[in-house]
Amino acid sequence: MKKAFIPLAIFLVLVGFLVAGLGRDPKELPSQFINKPAPLFSATQLLAPAGAPAFSPADMKGKVWILNVFASWCVACQVEHPVLMQMAKDGQFVLVGLNYKDKPEDALKWLSKHGNPYQLIATDPDGRIGIDYGVYGVPESYIIDKNGTIRDKIIGPITENILTDRVLPRLKEIAQ
Repeated sequence: MKKAFIPLAIFLVLVGFLVAGLGRDPKELPSQFINKPAPLFSATQLLAPAGAPAFSPADMKGKVWILNVFASWCVACQVEHPVLMQMAKDGQFVLVGLNYKDKPEDALKWLSKHGNPYQLIATDPDGRIGIDYGVYGVPESYIIDKNGTIRDKIIGPITENILTDRVLPRLKEIAQ
C-alpha cells in the first residue's frame, strides 16, 4: 500500500518544482558577478584618436556608471537605443559603451545613424571582455558603483519601464 503513494509523492514534488519555476521571470538570470568587483580589462576606445590611452574600469573609480554592451548587428540594441539617448541627455550618470564582437567601421556607422549616448566606448572585437563579464548576449548592462562593484545586471534592452522601475532607483540607491 505504501508503495502506491511513492509515484504520487514524486508527482507532487515535480508539480511543486514546476510551479516554482513558472513563478520566475525568464529574463532574470542569476549572475555570479552581483556584489563582486567588476572584472578589469584594458580596451581600445572606439572614438579616441590613435595613440590615446586604453580604457579600463579602474578609470571609473569614484563614479557610479553603467557599462552597456551593444553591437551594430544587434536588433534589440535598436529598441534600447532611444532610452539610452534619453539617459545620456539627462546626464545623471556615466554611460560607457562596450562594442561587442563588432567591426569598428560598422559601429561608427551605426552610431552615426542612431546617435551616440556614450561618454566613451571601449571595443571588444573578439568577445573576451564579454566572457569575463558573463555576457549572455547583447544588449546587456551592468550598474557599477563607486568602488568598482557590479550592483546589478540587466539582460536585454533597457526599456522605459526598466529604466523607471529598476535602473534609476538602483542608481539613486548606490549613489548615496
